[in-house]
Amino acid sequence: MATETVDETEPTTAQDATNDEVREAEAAPEEERVAEGPSGVGQGAGAVVSAALGVVSLTGGWVGTLASARESLIGQLETSSSSSVAAMVEAGYGDAWRATALWAGLFALAALIVGAVVLVRPAFGVPGGPQAPWIKSVAWAGISLGVVGLLLAVLKYTDVLLGLPSA
Repeated sequence: MATETVDETEPTTAQDATNDEVREAEAAPEEERVAEGPSGVGQGAGAVVSAALGVVSLTGGWVGTLASARESLIGQLETSSSSSVAAMVEAGYGDAWRATALWAGLFALAALIVGAVVLVRPAFGVPGGPQAPWIKSVAWAGISLGVVGLLLAVLKYTDVLLGLPSA
């Protein structure tokens, strides 16, 4: 008894040969696309980080809260019970308020820098590789939030916005 073996690497019918050619043709553009250049994932991540930093600059973050509590504690330790009320308010709350404003300003500045880098990056990347519209939009949102956050931080730090009460 002789058995017949079929080589599975060879197409057995004309239909199988056509299906193999179609699969090869569909796979080719994907390989070319990968070889073209970066996919923009890093730029998209940078844009999202910029927007997140801008939001943190407006809402306050854990670092700003921690710095504020630390400055408040230092102010309480440095003032004595015989100090004037104005000195106690300034040492206990003024420094803490400024520490919060300083950290908010740093987050806002980081949002501005990251957003600007994301928007400028295509100029130094692959020529002809357009940036996705959503990346531009989110980067501009991060820059806008950073500008507003920086403005508010400066106003808080200089006591123009919600300054300490006079005693």
